[in-house]
Amino acid sequence: MNQERVFKVLLGPHVTEKAAMAAERNQYVFKVASDATKPEIKKAVEALFGKKVERVQTLNVKGKTKRTAHGLGHRKGYRKAYVSLAAGETLEDFSGAE
Repeated sequence: MNQERVFKVLLGPHVTEKAAMAAERNQYVFKVASDATKPEIKKAVEALFGKKVERVQTLNVKGKTKRTAHGLGHRKGYRKAYVSLAAGETLEDFSGAE
């Protein structure tokens, strides 16, 4: 996988309270491209961080419908991935910036 595709697959960390609790169980949450596959996400994390990935789980988050002054609006949805690392592996440089 080339370096350009790595940065197109992983859009950034997804930082929430739930993601912080998952990090305690050696799972890290990333926002990923909508066309990214599980093998691509696995290769991208292994290439970028140099860690062994055990498992990848993905889910699509629907955008919320919001009421505006001009009627109903719709927020954009996104895709996120829960990446489980192998035993003994951690991401120390997993910063809290989104």
